[in-house]
Amino acid sequence: MSLRPKRGIARLKTCAHGGIHQLKDTELKTLGIDPNNILDFSVSTNPFMPPPGTKEKMGTAAIEEYPDSQSNELRQRLSGRLGVAPENILVGSGTTELIRLVALTYFRQRDSVLLLEPTYGEYEVACQLTGARPLKHRARESDNFTPRIEEVVDIIRKRHPRGVFICNPNNPTGLYLSRREIETIMEVMEDSLLILDEAYVTFVEKRRDPFDLTERGNVVVLRSMTKDYGLPGLRLGYAVACREIIDSLRPVLPPWNVNVIAQKVGVDVLEKEEYLRQSLRQVREAKRFLTGELKRLGFKVLPSDAHYFLVKVGNAQQCHNALLAQGILVRDCTSFGLKEYIRIAPRTMPECQKLIAAMGRISK
Repeated sequence: MSLRPKRGIARLKTCAHGGIHQLKDTELKTLGIDPNNILDFSVSTNPFMPPPGTKEKMGTAAIEEYPDSQSNELRQRLSGRLGVAPENILVGSGTTELIRLVALTYFRQRDSVLLLEPTYGEYEVACQLTGARPLKHRARESDNFTPRIEEVVDIIRKRHPRGVFICNPNNPTGLYLSRREIETIMEVMEDSLLILDEAYVTFVEKRRDPFDLTERGNVVVLRSMTKDYGLPGLRLGYAVACREIIDSLRPVLPPWNVNVIAQKVGVDVLEKEEYLRQSLRQVREAKRFLTGELKRLGFKVLPSDAHYFLVKVGNAQQCHNALLAQGILVRDCTSFGLKEYIRIAPRTMPECQKLIAAMGRISK
C-alpha cells in the first residue's frame, strides 16, 4: 500500500489565478499563439513598473550569501515609510505566503473563519490547510457585490468566528470598504482575528492607512509590494500587526523566506516614490479610457475603487476564449462564482486600445 498524505489533503482545493502561465500549452498551440505575444489584462500588478534601474539592481545582490531571515534593512525602510515600528512589520514572499502563515499560526481544527465572497480564493485554501471551516457571506449581484455590513455583523455576533478575512479593496470587485465600515465590523469582534488584506490599496485614490487599528491587538494588515511595483516574479509583501502577533508569526515563517534579490529590490523601489505616483496617474487614465469605451460598446461595467474592474459579458468563458484567439488575456471570473463576468486591469494606452478594438469585434 502506498503512503498517503494526512486526512484532508486529498480534498484540498486549488485556487485559480490570472496570468499567462495558467494557460495550457495545448490550448495555445491549437490557437497558434506565442505566449510571449499575449497582452495580459488578467493580472492586476502595476503595468508601468518596475522603475528604471530595478533590473540592473538585481545583478548586485549577494546571491552567494544566505538572505537575512528578518529582512532587517527592508523593514527599516518600510518603518520610515509607514510610520510603524520595525518590530511591528513582518516581510514575506508575497501576501499569499502571509495569508497561509496567519492561518497556520492562529486557526485550529473546526474553527469557523468568515469570508466575504466573491473574494480571493486563497483564503479558503488557507482555512482548509488548517482544518478550519469557511463561513461565507455572499454579496448580491443586485448590490454590485457590495457586502451587507449589517449581515456581516450579525454573523459575527451569532457565530463568533476565529478569524475574518476582508480583502480591501476586494478582489475581484475592486470595492473598498470605508474606515467606518471596518470599525463597525471590528466592534463585534471580541475574540476574532481580522486579516485585512490590502494588497491593492495603493491603487485606491481615497484611502486611509489602518495601522492604528493594529493597536487593538486583533488585526493583521497585509500589503503587497509585488502589486505596487510590478514585481510578481520576485514575490514581496509584508504584514503589519501588534508586537505580540508578529512575535507569534515569526517562528512559523520558514527561515530565509525572502531571497536576497527581492530584499535588495524592495529597498531600492521604496526610494522611487515619485515614479510610483506618476505610474498611478497613468493607471487611472488607462482605467478611465477602458471603462468609458466598454460602456460605449454596450457592456455593463461595475463600479470599482481599484484599478481593475468587472465587466458583464454574458458568458465569461466564451468571452475569454474569443479574446485569447486574438492574443488578449482577461480574467474569466467563473472561479469566483461569477460566470457572466470577466475582470480587466489596465495596461499601457496602446495596449488598452487593442483590447477595446477586440471587444468591439466580439460585441458584434
